[in-house]
Formats: sequence, structure tokens, C-alpha cells
Amino acid sequence: MPLEFESMSHGKIVFGFFNIETDMILLNEYFLFAKDFCHYIGQATEEEDETYATSWEVYWIEPENIGNLMGAIYGIDFKGFIGEVYKLFPFPKCQEDFKQKAEGFKNRFRIEELIQRYSKRISIPFVINLKDEKIAIGEYVFRRASFHKLIQYIWAGGFPRWKEMVRPDYVLVMKEKIDQSKRFLFHGLKLNT
Repeated sequence: MPLEFESMSHGKIVFGFFNIETDMILLNEYFLFAKDFCHYIGQATEEEDETYATSWEVYWIEPENIGNLMGAIYGIDFKGFIGEVYKLFPFPKCQEDFKQKAEGFKNRFRIEELIQRYSKRISIPFVINLKDEKIAIGEYVFRRASFHKLIQYIWAGGFPRWKEMVRPDYVLVMKEKIDQSKRFLFHGLKLNT
């Protein structure tokens, strides 16, 4: 379930997993796979400079084509991309089954095929500027503490957490790279087991 996070540029914005059967995440109208997010974070750990700039490949969906997450969860509104995902992978009947699945990456091909009908593939800038303590993902700008919370969310498996606390390998690799990073941005970032 996506949660609200504080940005410097847009106030509260939503970020996170939106279906337990896929590892796709959203950042407002940007969509990307958690595996790619972790890979991009891992790349950013490899340098020490105060500034860093690269680009991320994401899917961009116009707000009216995203869909209604709560309507899709309750099985009453299947419009837009999120609605189509919930047609494929309905919300579990038992509340205790509502856990993010580590094997969600196995559904990537199906989700990629689906999202291409609703989105444009775009490159967005990812910029770290520690002098101003700003981290930008596309048009969204975060302070260091808020950026850490995005990473902690992925580490935890969002809300409702990873099923049986089993994380995908790509999440474990991201943590290892963060733990070894000399870049100040990642100092103090706690990813507890």
C-alpha cells in the first residue's frame, strides 16, 4: 500500500507498492519496478562526492489513467492501470494474506505489457546535492531524512511488509551497498532486519 511521504517540492506525495503480486512501485505518477529502484540506489552508493546526477527510466501515467487504488482493492472500480492490475491480481480474501510477496518480480513481464497501454516511458533526473541537502527524483525534491524513509519503506516491504520477512535478493544487495557506502547521503540510514 503506498504511503504519504513529505517532499520539499510538492508537500505530501504517495510512494510505494500498490499490489502484493508485483514489485512495481509508484511515486505519484511515476511508476518503476522496485528492482530498478534498488539498482539505481545501489549505483548512487558507489561514489563519495557531494553531488551526483544521473537519469532513471520510469513509466509516466497521466493522473486520470492511473486508476482508483481503493476502488480496485474493494473490487468496485477497475478503471485505469491500477484497476487492470487488480483484475489480474485481486486483493486477497483473507486479511492475513495481505503481505508483499518477494517473488513479485516474476510478474514483471505481465505488468510491463499492461503498463505500456497506459504510460509513456521517460527518463527523469536523479540528482543528489548534499550542499543544499536536496535529493531530486524527477520533479520531486526530498530532504535527506525523507529520502531515507523511501529506502526504508522498500527495505521493509512497504505496508503490509514482506511476506514472512523474506526480501528479494535485489533488496539485500541494495542494503549491502548502502552499508558499504562512503557517500554521506547514506550515513545513518538504518535498515534493520
